[in-house]
Amino acid sequence: MTDPIPLRTDKVVFPTALLQCANMIAVASGKGGVGKTWFSVTLCHALARSGKKALLFDGDFGLANVDIQLGLTPDKDLGGVVEGSATLADTVTRYAEGGFDILAGRSGSGSLATLASQKLSEVRNDLIALARSYDAVIIDLGAGIERPVRQMAGPAAFTFVVLTDEPTSLTDAYAYIKLSRAANPDADLRVVVNMAANIIEGQKTYETIRKACEGFLGYTPSLSGIIRRDTKVRDAIRAQMSLLTRSPTSEAAADVEAIAAQLRF
Repeated sequence: MTDPIPLRTDKVVFPTALLQCANMIAVASGKGGVGKTWFSVTLCHALARSGKKALLFDGDFGLANVDIQLGLTPDKDLGGVVEGSATLADTVTRYAEGGFDILAGRSGSGSLATLASQKLSEVRNDLIALARSYDAVIIDLGAGIERPVRQMAGPAAFTFVVLTDEPTSLTDAYAYIKLSRAANPDADLRVVVNMAANIIEGQKTYETIRKACEGFLGYTPSLSGIIRRDTKVRDAIRAQMSLLTRSPTSEAAADVEAIAAQLRF
């Protein structure tokens, strides 16, 4: 049995380790389409419902969609910050129904997707400063394992890696974990299994990624939670509403709130 993702350390540039922010959480997936942004939105809403002052940062540079999922049309977005016409603090938009703030990205902007490392560092450092005004900051990272994704995750105290039972999701999640650990051996990576048929099947999916990480990396990512497949999630996304607003008693809502309840800030 061979490692499914050979690591080309001669061609990969890893970001310098950063001082971590205890109240900052990154959400990654490796692969798109696994519900990463939906989870970020719902987690932030759950934290707000528990009394936390929460901020959701749309770090999916170039394919931002937090505002779309919530049916918002922000006056300002991250594009203005990058261009120098606005600060992060100026760009904060209140999501009144959820009781939390968002920093919207700019969907379809190639300039954000290929943002220079120095400018990306400036945005990241400004976010660290802004985080002092909040109890919790959730960074919805872009899908994939590219430099901007890993660089934005740098200051987070830990990263939720969202995955499903699809082989491509498992492979890409493993790649994200491997590269993150290579960049920072102390990285705290926690698995969230999404769209599981049931708890038992979700546990099986976790065991698959756990065995791969233990066998090839000598590292065991913890399991933070299993979110059951729920048609109410699709309904909420279509309605451009948070699940905790539209269907707060649904199974998926309960699963995310259980994950949020574990967090300590």
